[in-house]
Amino acid sequence: MENPATASAVNEPPLRWGILATGRIAGVFATGLKSARSGRLIAVGSRSAESAGRFAAEHGIAALNTHGSYEGLLADSEVDAVYISTPHPQHAEWVMKAAAAGKHILCEKPLGLNYSEAVAMVGAARRAGVVLMEAFMYRCHPQTAKIVSLIREGALGTVGLVQATFSFCTDYQAESRLWANAAGGGGILDVGCYAVSMSRLVAGAAARRPFLDPVDVSGAGVLHPESGVDAYAAATLKFDNGVIAQVAAGVGLTQENVVRIYGSAGWLLVPSPWVVNRGGGACKLILHRAGAAVPDEIVIEAGPLYALEADAFARAVRAGASDVPEMSTDDTLGNLATLDRWRAAIGLTYESEKNAPNVS
Repeated sequence: MENPATASAVNEPPLRWGILATGRIAGVFATGLKSARSGRLIAVGSRSAESAGRFAAEHGIAALNTHGSYEGLLADSEVDAVYISTPHPQHAEWVMKAAAAGKHILCEKPLGLNYSEAVAMVGAARRAGVVLMEAFMYRCHPQTAKIVSLIREGALGTVGLVQATFSFCTDYQAESRLWANAAGGGGILDVGCYAVSMSRLVAGAAARRPFLDPVDVSGAGVLHPESGVDAYAAATLKFDNGVIAQVAAGVGLTQENVVRIYGSAGWLLVPSPWVVNRGGGACKLILHRAGAAVPDEIVIEAGPLYALEADAFARAVRAGASDVPEMSTDDTLGNLATLDRWRAAIGLTYESEKNAPNVS
């Protein structure tokens, strides 16, 4: 028998999406959206008519909804929600403009360069009555929900330590968004945000709360001598429930991108914590129970990763919610506050943050 909730969702009009900016991740989201149950891509806005046209042709967007400016997209009355995929120093401007235009907003991570920017964006969305979510797609995958349930059910006993890493190695290029100071480059903001997000989620699950913020953050990092952004960095987060997290990130260092969660009764390995089967399929968790001869393999089947994210967002919009439960704005604010502390620990302040005007 068909689930009534699923049937209702299918029968509702789809959320009509517009994509703001046409870089690589925009194409990834657009492809995933094709598999979503509750939304469809109808519009795109870019900095030029040429790039908007190329993107529209690739993803089947009508000429009427193809805009050679971001402002044109936000003025499109057919668009219900926008996915913002500009470089992150531009997030604050376009999130607040999208909120003022009455559009629901899914914005790429990190939501802002820092906590102050995020506060302004969250405030703008709340005043406008629109849903705002930071696009941590892994939070919408059932693997993440299973990690939380295992911790809350006591499968690991008392959780004491989390190790979370997201890092890769690229050659230095002065103009690359990964390395440029003006683009908010470096490992902490680009991928360290994932490791911090997971650690705060796990610490919260251990306390039977949605997330926890650390009471202490210490760290070390290597800054590039030319741009001053972090090539790679590590931090230790201490939470008030006794959980300690060791997080690491980098754009200039190859590391093992896994999560390990250690408890008094065993430990859990998450082999693929971040980009979990982009096209859908099976993933697995490996649970090492204390005293067991072999670990348990927990297999999880799910649909395409970015479709899951789009559907989670649409559920919140349809429910009239102010937040997406999988990644609330309070959670986002706590994450950026922690990233600020990590950057402070390694002496990283972006040039744009020095004497920056208030964006609120």
